[in-house]
Amino acid sequence: MKKRMYPVLLAVVLIILVIAAAVGSKILNKYSYSKVRADLNEYFNLQQEDEIAIVLQDNHIEEKAKLRGDVCYFDLPTVEAYFTDRFYVNPIEQVLQFTTDTDVITVHIGEQSNVMYVSDMGEELPYQAAFYEGDTLYIAADYVKKYANMEYELFTQPLHMQIYTRWGSFTSASVSKKTVLRRLGGIKSDILVDLAAGESVIVLEKMDSWSRVKTENAFIGYVENKYLKGEITQERVCNTGFQEIVYNRVRKDGVINLTFHQVFEEAGGDALVNALQGTKGVNVVSPTWFRLSNSIGDFTSIANASYVSKAHELGIEVWALVTDVDSEDMFGVQIDFVELLSSSANRKHLIDGLMAQADTYGLDGINIDFEKVRNDSGTHFVQFLRELAIETGKRNIVLSIDNYVPTEYTAHYNRKEQGIIADYLIIMGYDEHYVGGGEAGSNASIGFVEDGIMRTKEEVPADKIINAVPFYTRVWESGTDGLKASTLTMAAQQDWITRTGVSPVWSDEFCQNYAEYQSGDSLFQCWLEDTDSIRVKLQVMKVQGIAGVASWKLGIEDKAVWDAIAEYMGS
Repeated sequence: MKKRMYPVLLAVVLIILVIAAAVGSKILNKYSYSKVRADLNEYFNLQQEDEIAIVLQDNHIEEKAKLRGDVCYFDLPTVEAYFTDRFYVNPIEQVLQFTTDTDVITVHIGEQSNVMYVSDMGEELPYQAAFYEGDTLYIAADYVKKYANMEYELFTQPLHMQIYTRWGSFTSASVSKKTVLRRLGGIKSDILVDLAAGESVIVLEKMDSWSRVKTENAFIGYVENKYLKGEITQERVCNTGFQEIVYNRVRKDGVINLTFHQVFEEAGGDALVNALQGTKGVNVVSPTWFRLSNSIGDFTSIANASYVSKAHELGIEVWALVTDVDSEDMFGVQIDFVELLSSSANRKHLIDGLMAQADTYGLDGINIDFEKVRNDSGTHFVQFLRELAIETGKRNIVLSIDNYVPTEYTAHYNRKEQGIIADYLIIMGYDEHYVGGGEAGSNASIGFVEDGIMRTKEEVPADKIINAVPFYTRVWESGTDGLKASTLTMAAQQDWITRTGVSPVWSDEFCQNYAEYQSGDSLFQCWLEDTDSIRVKLQVMKVQGIAGVASWKLGIEDKAVWDAIAEYMGS
């Protein structure tokens, strides 16, 4: 009987042992540390041999750099997104330029980009600064460092780089004994790199059992807290030696009260005096003297020395205006801004001509009123302004630029860059509804004006912003022939009210007096611009703390409006 039981017992024991082994294996597997090593190329998402992964501050970013020889390069979108958006690229002339307050710094893209030209003086570079690969422009990291506050360190196996653009405090800790850095928090996560005892890591995030850390060679992963000791707060110090460009802007004391003086023929000092009759507190006048006449930088001038002399005698500055608005009507040509402004020769020709006028007539400033710049010429327009700012800065005269109320359609005017290089930006705070817009409405409702100022302030310092108010409105006619509009000047509004017999009613929504009447099948509507509406606009401007007011245009206003402007100036 016993002999017959042995095989059974043996079988049971074997079964128990097998079960125990299986359970033990599962327990061991559950609690043992993974020894699988991560694919580091996959970790950094590297697809090509010359790609360099980028760790910016304490995070991987999707963009990659490129290694050419022993030089690191960024593509232009990466440079603009993270380091500086102030490079100017001209693919037509094959140049890469950076403009300071005093110089245009140029490299010729390609094999000749190892020479940097500062005001036409060549300086050798120990690397090729820029090259195209297909349609992609690459710029050497060391060249970017000349114009952006950044530092980097390159690592191999695999290729990756640590970049800092900000400095400040961080928490570090020491590794207490030999361990590993894992891709994720958990003992089953793949190993990234080994960590030696005494190695320093940056603690990015501390959890209950694991911490997210960055190693000295820029691997970011997880380590168990039991292997960390001696946490301390340290300060990362900027050692780039980079100096931000300081633009020596021309700043006027007090509140600016600028009025645009539209003229179509030469007018002297007497004409200015007559135009200013009844005004109050005007300290800047901007006569429409210069009109572009072609796409190579020529313009007509109706400047007058006695006009400037009389203005100065009255304590008024002259910021002469150059415009593209009338070119098609007056000269039969439509300005091609790509042709005009993408050419360094054409830009220089236009700037030299304007500066010759400024020197000849003793101008206090130049006002740029280019209203037909399209998206394809936006970068060239901004480069023109940079180069113009160098010349106005040399002469200590004002550079002011007229701008639409910000919309997505006018983003290419780049108000942020204008706010860096220009002395003043003037918001054309009108034409909210315009002929051809397809809808009747206010010319400058209070919401439109306030939004224009606030959105401009998002990119431009308040003390550089001037808001222009309209001395005109529109009468809208809606009838069987569709929508029509005619301009009604502030000076002529009372006559229109009397003639039509309307009774304007104040609108709290628009902060304007509104009038309408029916004539036959047509509905006539008008959102009036008068002293009441202008006074509310001025109050908004005061609250927003901007530099002053401009007005379009001198001579069509109700003289009573100057009392409201004088109150704004005094407040």
